[in-house]
Amino acid sequence: MQTIDDVQTALGEQGYICGRSLATVVFLSQTLGRPLFLEGEAGTGKTEIAKAIAASLGRRLIRLQCYEGLDASSALYEWNFAEQMIAIRTAEAAGGADRAALKSELFTEEFLIERPLLQAMRPQPGGAPVLLIDEIDRTDEPFEAFLLEALSDFQVTIPELGTIKAPQAPIVILTSNRTREVHDALKRRCLYHWVDYPDFDREMEILAARAPDASLALSREVVAFVQRLRGEDLFKKPGVAETIDWAKCLLALDVINLSPEVISDTLGAILKYQDDIQALQGSAAKRILDEARADLDAA
Repeated sequence: MQTIDDVQTALGEQGYICGRSLATVVFLSQTLGRPLFLEGEAGTGKTEIAKAIAASLGRRLIRLQCYEGLDASSALYEWNFAEQMIAIRTAEAAGGADRAALKSELFTEEFLIERPLLQAMRPQPGGAPVLLIDEIDRTDEPFEAFLLEALSDFQVTIPELGTIKAPQAPIVILTSNRTREVHDALKRRCLYHWVDYPDFDREMEILAARAPDASLALSREVVAFVQRLRGEDLFKKPGVAETIDWAKCLLALDVINLSPEVISDTLGAILKYQDDIQALQGSAAKRILDEARADLDAA
């Protein structure tokens, strides 16, 4: 991908429709070899862009899903203790073995379980992989500090094996739903982009790419309704992923046009909290649908 237009085209071919600002930061990230930090609400397509980049480049996607309590060993490597115990028992059953020799045999790559960060530092077919560090905001500051060091030189030291360095730096994408602030030191290592909800036209393009069987009339109503819904006082606003899921649900039900009854029956596709669903029962759904249709008429 030699230009920003190439990035937009390549991602579009993978079904990922993005604006020029996002395509620009993706282009710069790859050109400069800098990690890309994507922040925004859940469901705005941050994870999907890593998948689209990997597919467009023909590279392997390696995903590190972050969670509370994630530590360096879980992200980097572990020793296969079960296999090591079997090897010890086998050696003992064979009449004993030199303990020093056995120890050196146990801590070899044969017994090493590679986790995502170490996998990303290994040579891969087709070139350096795309390393997705998903939802970094779920981890804690000690893990951020470890990650900062690992991403600086793309090398790690395993005491029993020595230093392992990536022959080619992976394409690194970090995502955050901003449930907490990520430390500035990590952000400064990256190119930053806030991934916002798309406007009406962009979301229509996305829906056309991801749910092409939906009619234009139904797609317009779906997008207009979801855009209006995001302006409501909800615990969790629906993302683009929910828009796509809802359209596919409506297609499965052979829905031609939205109605308050259809909306009420399928709210679980776009809202994931009972309080939000309860708030839209009855007249609220009809009001939002009427407002969405008024927006379409005005346009």
